[in-house]
Amino acid sequence: MHSIAIIDKNRVNLKRGILTNDSLEGLNIIERNDTILKSMIKNKVDVLENEIKNKYPDVLETLLFDRTTRSNILWATDNYKSLGNGYEHNSPITIELITGTHGNIILPRSKKKKSIQQARSRDMAEVFTPSWVCNAQNNLIDNAWFGCEDVFNTEKEKPDGTKNWETNKNKVVFPKGKTCKHYIKENRLEVTCGEAPYITSRYDTTTGEFIAVENRIGLLDRKLRVINENLDTSGDWLEAAQIAYKSIYAFEWQGDNLLLAREAMLITFIENYLLKFGKEPLQKSIKYIAYIISWNVWQMDGLKGVVPNSCKSQVTEQHDLFGDIEKIIKQCEGCMKENISKHNGEYCIIRDWNYNDTKSEKKRREIKFIELLQRVTK
Repeated sequence: MHSIAIIDKNRVNLKRGILTNDSLEGLNIIERNDTILKSMIKNKVDVLENEIKNKYPDVLETLLFDRTTRSNILWATDNYKSLGNGYEHNSPITIELITGTHGNIILPRSKKKKSIQQARSRDMAEVFTPSWVCNAQNNLIDNAWFGCEDVFNTEKEKPDGTKNWETNKNKVVFPKGKTCKHYIKENRLEVTCGEAPYITSRYDTTTGEFIAVENRIGLLDRKLRVINENLDTSGDWLEAAQIAYKSIYAFEWQGDNLLLAREAMLITFIENYLLKFGKEPLQKSIKYIAYIISWNVWQMDGLKGVVPNSCKSQVTEQHDLFGDIEKIIKQCEGCMKENISKHNGEYCIIRDWNYNDTKSEKKRREIKFIELLQRVTK
C-alpha cells in the first residue's frame, strides 16, 4: 500500500441542462429524480435507513457488514440498550433493529439529545469538529500536495467572528508533473472518524447545517470535484470515482457513528452523480461503492487495532496440591503491556486495492491494519 496522509481530529442540484425536455425519456428521468431530490432535501442531514432499504436493495446489508468478523458491526455503545433486546453494547446492528418503526433511532450527533451528546463526550471522548476546522486542516494537506494555497477554497472570517470559507469556482489547476489521476489515487485516512466530517462534509456535524455539494470540503469531496471537472462520460466518471473511494480510509469505535459515516459516503456518491449527469447511478454502481466503503471504513479500537471489546481474559483450571480446583486467569498480554502487537482480540483487516503481485496476478489483498502501521513507522 502506498503512503497515506492521515487526518486526525481531535441541495442537491440536478443538472438538467444535459437532458432534452422534449424527450419522453428525459422527462421520465427528471420526474423520477425530482422525487429522489425532494426526499433527500427533506432529510438533508439525516439519511434514513428505511429509504436506503427501500430504494437500494441489499445496500444497507453491505453498509452494516464487518469484513473482519464476517458479521454485522456492533453497537459498541450503551446509548440504545433501553430499547430492549438486541440493542446491547456488544450486540450486532441488524436491519430489523434500525428500520420499520425503528427507522429513526440512529441520528447524527447534532440531532441527538443534549444529554446523550454530553454522555458520549464523557464516556467516549466524542467531540465533533466544526467544518471550518476540517477545511483548514484538509487545506494544509492540499497546500503541500499542490505547492500553493487556496486551490479549492479560501478561508474566511465573518464580521461576527465566526469562520467559514469561500469556494474557488475556477477549475482546479494541477502542478507540473501531476494530474487529476494522481490526485484521486492519493491515499487518505481519517482516524476515529465519528461521522467522517473530514472525508465528506454533507453537513456541519456541530450545527447540523447542510452543505451544498459544490461547497463541500472533505477529502473525498475534493476528489469528486476534480472528477466532475475533468471527466464527462459516465463510464470514465464511475471508474475514477471507484478509484477515489478505494483511496479513502477511516475507522471508528461506535457502531452508530460508523454507519452514519458509511451512509454519508454512499449518499455523497449518489449526489455527485446526480449533479454531474442528472440521474442517479445504476443499482450495480451503488452496490459496488457500498462494497468498497464496507472495506475501507471499518470498526476498530484505535488503540489496539482490534475489533472493540474482542480482547478476553483466558481462564484455565488446575488442581492444587490438596486436590482443589484452582482457576488461573490470564489477561490479554497486549492490554496489560499496552503493546499493540500482543493483543488476543481479533485484529482488524483492511483491503489494499493497489496490491499487484505479478507472479500470482493477484490485484488486491487483505492485510491487518497494524501491519500497515508497522510498515509506516519503520
